[in-house]
Amino acid sequence: MYFVYLIECSDKSIYTGITTDIERRFREHSLGRGGAYTRSKRVKKVLYTEQYPTRNEALKREAQIKSWRREKKLNLIKINKPII
Repeated sequence: MYFVYLIECSDKSIYTGITTDIERRFREHSLGRGGAYTRSKRVKKVLYTEQYPTRNEALKREAQIKSWRREKKLNLIKINKPII
């Protein structure tokens, strides 16, 4: 199982990636082992996740989301946020 995830960075930017383990990957980003972008921006929290059965499907969705403007990413997060 693969996950596409969106993380908020300290500068309010949104990072998009894929992983098989959200908690492990967030920890790696937090420790500066998650890639150059998140190393320089420092991660704050996971904003959104989607689950996919194959790596290929997750990679396609990641590429799609990465091509979006910030407003569209925020709308995705807002629309799929659970109502409390």
